[in-house]
Amino acid sequence: MSTDVHQIDDEFVVIGPDQKVRTETFDDNLYSRIEQNYNGFKEHQLVSCHSFSEDWSNWEIHPNGDEVVMLLSGKVTLVLGQDAGQRILTLDQPGSYAIVPANTWHTAKTAVASKMLFITPGEGTANKGCE
Repeated sequence: MSTDVHQIDDEFVVIGPDQKVRTETFDDNLYSRIEQNYNGFKEHQLVSCHSFSEDWSNWEIHPNGDEVVMLLSGKVTLVLGQDAGQRILTLDQPGSYAIVPANTWHTAKTAVASKMLFITPGEGTANKGCE
């Protein structure tokens, strides 16, 4: 790991079970590399940044830990699937964040250009289309 300055828009940060940090270039092979090079992402955290300006087309779930989702710019509504229905969380101030509990299906909605930082326990992550 170098002590150089990095750009979260271009790289993902992988924190291993040994608490060592590695970086991975954001490209089409990223997730297959992570799966292959990091033991199926067992006990690893992924720090990433994503920009989007429309609703997510899918739901995701992280069964092996809580996810931190922080708004950097824009306005995003997180939708958390729960036994009693859906819980809606609106992030509208830079720096505001939510903790998505492990094993909670979630998606995001926005109508404006938004940027978010994610700290994700990647092992076992699954996706499904929005209904």
